[in-house]
Amino acid sequence: MPTTPAFNFHALTPDLILDALQHVGLYAESGLTELNSYENRVFQFMGEARQRYVVKFYRPERWSEAQLREEHAFAAELNEAEIPLIAPLLLAGDTLNHYHGYFFAVFPSAGGRQYEVDNLDQLEMVGRYLGRIHQIGGKQLFGARPTIGLDEYVFQPRQVLDACPLIPRAQRHDFLLAADNLISAVQLHWHTQWQSLRLHGDCHPGNILWRDGPCFVDLDDARNGPAVQDLWMLLHGDKAEQRIQLDILLEAYEEFSEFDQRELALIEPLRAMRMVHYLAWVARRWHDPAFPRSFPWMTEGSFWESQTAAFREQLNQLQEPPLQLTPMY
Repeated sequence: MPTTPAFNFHALTPDLILDALQHVGLYAESGLTELNSYENRVFQFMGEARQRYVVKFYRPERWSEAQLREEHAFAAELNEAEIPLIAPLLLAGDTLNHYHGYFFAVFPSAGGRQYEVDNLDQLEMVGRYLGRIHQIGGKQLFGARPTIGLDEYVFQPRQVLDACPLIPRAQRHDFLLAADNLISAVQLHWHTQWQSLRLHGDCHPGNILWRDGPCFVDLDDARNGPAVQDLWMLLHGDKAEQRIQLDILLEAYEEFSEFDQRELALIEPLRAMRMVHYLAWVARRWHDPAFPRSFPWMTEGSFWESQTAAFREQLNQLQEPPLQLTPMY
């Protein structure tokens, strides 16, 4: 799959980064520390006033300018509502700047502890803020960004996987058969009886910092979709544990936003869609040198055997009754 040098960040040199920062009036007094990010390129640095910043260079050919601006506008709208989310800074009259083929944004560097997935008090507070985020997200929809659906998350990824040279010949048949069976089950269990709203889109524990409360980061995957997309990745453990977590999460969430319980039936389809989409995402990015370095196991037969087993297990999960709230008597 041919890509441009910009797509692979070949042209994003330290000098270009420093020049881009100077272009918006920032001068790095420290070196650039690269932070963990595969999709984009993200660096931390210290400015002249000893203030720490993070600059994100967006991967070209992924989001359009209009889609990036929708992300920034949503972040600003949430900040205006006093929701703790790290939003891009206004520099040189804009939050989204362009330099030598790259869109980039600068954010304040935010410290904090790791969100504790087993802390039910923290989960309750996150639920309240997600209710507030969705209260605002439901006021209008993204016009340029997509809506979560089967085409983007399983049908297009299935085509990518079919042509993927990373899958060894010995594992190809079993893996693709397991993928087809899983996708067929997702089609049977997916429904569109939900009200679409603007979402964080990737609300997993790694995208929540903890200070005096939760602070949300990274709207890079923001899109339209069902509310449950921002909830299900916060659940973990066995079904009994997930039911307790769901009760706490939704009780807090519904202080600000109503939740349609029919969306609970989408949890396992969404999990399956994420699994398929993730593998295709890595395959699509394989021409970026960062990906072979970071995912060397993607060429190993044992990896694809494990993915085949994971797809089969997820197929079994789809046959089980969906997660429900604890009955109230």
